[in-house]
Amino acid sequence: MSARDKTIRTVQILLTITAFEFFGPIFRDFNASHAWNPDWDPHARLHLVWQLSTMALSGIANLYLVWLRRPFEVRNLWLSVAWQLTTIGGFWSACLLTPIYGGKITMPNIHVYILGMDENVLVFTILSAVLVAAVIKLRQIPLAATAR
Repeated sequence: MSARDKTIRTVQILLTITAFEFFGPIFRDFNASHAWNPDWDPHARLHLVWQLSTMALSGIANLYLVWLRRPFEVRNLWLSVAWQLTTIGGFWSACLLTPIYGGKITMPNIHVYILGMDENVLVFTILSAVLVAAVIKLRQIPLAATAR
């Protein structure tokens, strides 16, 4: 395997790790605290399920771009980065805007703290760092690199 192919494979693995961002909330939020919470307005639950469905479909599309799209083109990896950035950026935007819409990052008795951080903040910090690592590696590959 050439150095270029090893770099591409490393980026694919990193983007697969960060693609977990699309699927984690599905497992975490389809429960009585969120999607089936009777205290939530039914329309708010519709929006949550819509968001989770969109994230799942986006995750599948991202993994397709990273591993299965043919012919292989480096720009597909860049598209995956941009797409994943919208979800990670959306999380950080939601956190920053909590004072404006009255949101809370931590749900008492639901979320746990790990290393002194809310579980979501910790996970998205790690995913953000892995995505940055993917971008750094991806910048090493010429955009014109095609099928291996």
